[in-house]
Amino acid sequence: MTIAVCPGSYDPVTSGHMDVIERCACFFETVHVVVAVNAAKTPMFSEQERVAMIRQALDEDGYPNITVASTDGLITDYCRKVGASVIVKGLRQNGDYEAELGMALVNRKLSGVETLFLPADPVREHISSTIVKDVARHGGDITGMVPDSVVDALMGTLHRDTSHTEKSQ
Repeated sequence: MTIAVCPGSYDPVTSGHMDVIERCACFFETVHVVVAVNAAKTPMFSEQERVAMIRQALDEDGYPNITVASTDGLITDYCRKVGASVIVKGLRQNGDYEAELGMALVNRKLSGVETLFLPADPVREHISSTIVKDVARHGGDITGMVPDSVVDALMGTLHRDTSHTEKSQ
């Protein structure tokens, strides 16, 4: 049985992420979608919120072979803990390969875990969490860029942040 890990910050999970996760679920018996907590980043959503958003998006379609979790440690330690032999990363045409290759080589050196790169669906390759948040902040329509359940969460967070800012002024 091959266990795969799909790590990412998922802040928030996008339709591009979901495409990679869903395709991964077709290739491997068990897939762990792991919210990787990075102390150097300031996410919009908490670790628990990101895990919940992914779970909700997956429940909409039903994927019994996917587990959603989080870690603040090394992905290779998580892989070792669950017995995963492969890390799956989606690649867009915006320089992802260069950024991901170094991590893949380090992960293999640390643990022997290989990284499989999955090319993004051309229809979704322009979508990133950063772009989604920027479009939403400026009132743009993010429908289709994220799962429907994430649209509500993102708009609610932006509305809450705007209300808080207005009250403190």
